[in-house]
Amino acid sequence: MKKTRIGVLGCGFWSHFQIPGWLEMEGVEIPAVYNRTLAKAEAVAGKFGIPKAYDDAEKMLDQEKLDVADIITDVDTHLRFAEMAARRGLDVVCQKPMAPTYPDAQKLVKVCRDHKVRLFINENFRWQAPIRAAKKALDSGVIGDLFKARVTFCSGFPVFDNQPFLAELDHFILTDIGSHILDVCRFLLGDAKTLYCRTRRVNPKIKGEDVALCFMEMKSGVQCFAEMSYASILEKEVFPQTLLLLEGSKGSIRLDADFELKVTTRGGTASEKVKPVLYDWIDPAYAVVHSSIVDAQRDILNGLRGGNAETTGEDNFKTVQLVWASYESAASGRVMDMDRF
Repeated sequence: MKKTRIGVLGCGFWSHFQIPGWLEMEGVEIPAVYNRTLAKAEAVAGKFGIPKAYDDAEKMLDQEKLDVADIITDVDTHLRFAEMAARRGLDVVCQKPMAPTYPDAQKLVKVCRDHKVRLFINENFRWQAPIRAAKKALDSGVIGDLFKARVTFCSGFPVFDNQPFLAELDHFILTDIGSHILDVCRFLLGDAKTLYCRTRRVNPKIKGEDVALCFMEMKSGVQCFAEMSYASILEKEVFPQTLLLLEGSKGSIRLDADFELKVTTRGGTASEKVKPVLYDWIDPAYAVVHSSIVDAQRDILNGLRGGNAETTGEDNFKTVQLVWASYESAASGRVMDMDRF
């Protein structure tokens, strides 16, 4: 099998997990990494046995024989680096959120389409083992016809400690966690018909919103409530777990703290623990997230090799639309018609 050669752009926090995620797979090679600070690129290259480190992205893309550019830089650089890669005929894998604005996301999808290169978004939450198990149970029909869902990500985890730039974002929780949670809603329930959102900022030390509540009516008729908060002081801190409650005509599916999945029907409740794979390179505080990177990237690799993949740029753009429709709804107080957004 011809190896897929991936050049990594960005050597910040997430590169320490996305790079080893790629290296879990056969037939993947990372010849070089880029970071605007060369010492940082060299440190990451040394850590993972990568031959070359650059502080000039265009030089790396020109000098290395690559198939793919994996963009793990700050969100405001995504479009620029995607354009660099697409102009050279390289497929693009991009960190979420896709772009800092809705127009930039439109441009990013278009530039890859115009240059006839593949675009994938490294959206891993839908690949978390407990969420995949909940989807499998839902699709089995055990709880009958779904009519209501709640998707929850509420935490007081000090996320700004290892990613301080998040505190400076004008738009925070909906672009950061909302990109994940609204994608989980789409994965479980399909696309939304209408959306209504309210936001607020509780933490006075940040610029953006740290609480968002979204109510959606899905095209399937299911009513979905998505709640996101980084201001929650709860009895049990469950970061970075996503909790679920799916209710159907014959029962319910509940994903609780510590990866406990419960399926309840009139006959009783069946419970199981669906734990993530504990690779030796993951941060235990992020275990369920870091573990899912491997499954997300395995699916993307299949797409890069000509197969089907879930988180294409075209598909993820539907999640981007939900994020920015949420901001518009919160600002205007209106219910958004997603077919017209």
